Amino acid sequence: MTDIEEEVDFEVDPEDLGDAPVVQVDSERLSLLVNDLHVSYRVFGARKVGHGPSRDWGLMGRLVRRGAKQPPIREVRAVRGITFAAKHGEAIGIIGVNGSGKSTLLRAIAGLIPPASGTVHVAGNPALLGVNAVLMKNLSGARNIMIGALALGLSRTEVKQRFDDIVDFAEIGEFVNLPMKSYSSGMGARLRFAISASAVPDILMIDEALSTGDAGFRAKSKAKMDEIRESAGTVFLVSHSLATIQSMCTRVLWIHEGKLVMDGDPEEVCGGYKKFVAERKRYARSTK
Repeated sequence: MTDIEEEVDFEVDPEDLGDAPVVQVDSERLSLLVNDLHVSYRVFGARKVGHGPSRDWGLMGRLVRRGAKQPPIREVRAVRGITFAAKHGEAIGIIGVNGSGKSTLLRAIAGLIPPASGTVHVAGNPALLGVNAVLMKNLSGARNIMIGALALGLSRTEVKQRFDDIVDFAEIGEFVNLPMKSYSSGMGARLRFAISASAVPDILMIDEALSTGDAGFRAKSKAKMDEIRESAGTVFLVSHSLATIQSMCTRVLWIHEGKLVMDGDPEEVCGGYKKFVAERKRYARSTK
């Protein structure tokens, strides 16, 4: 990336740092093992599109065009050799500048992206927030709750039993009967979280879903994450808010350019990341 300042997108929200400590859940059982994981994308170059009406090139013209030079293909190495293990009961934050590979890592863990090399071993069923609980804009919130919860493995009876709790947690009220396209981004994010957490998954992965919630919703989300971890689950949280990471996580992974830079205590890792970002900002200003 060329514009360094655009990469830096995190905010430190002091109000996120409450008095309640992060619940520690002691466990030696592994829930996840990522071993030398590499994930690559192929990006096709842009093709020039002519203006004006279409034309019939004829047989000779089509043969000539068939032999024309194809647009270049560029390989993007989004994740490069990441290795770590996660235990039951851990809440793991993932931080890094935009484009560092955080979301790609979560999608690879969820099995949505095949690795170029390396392995991912999961003990249980991972649920990636916003993917497992797919929201369809033309359907009502009620229909989305049913479809999303069924996709997570709940039965129809279980969905009906937890329906009111999901609506209350998402704080959408009577909007539950309206189409999703009428929801604000915050309402949609809250509903995705409520649906994904309703099944109490073995591994819950949250990608920036809390950024649109207020302080009250973040507190409820933290309590729900603690509940999942106390039930021997593991939580991954990607966020640009370092305060949210520190207040909700027991461990932090710092990823940069697809590589794992630091893995450890939230305060230590976030402190190192802050210094790194500050230095990049100073460098960007000095080169203008």
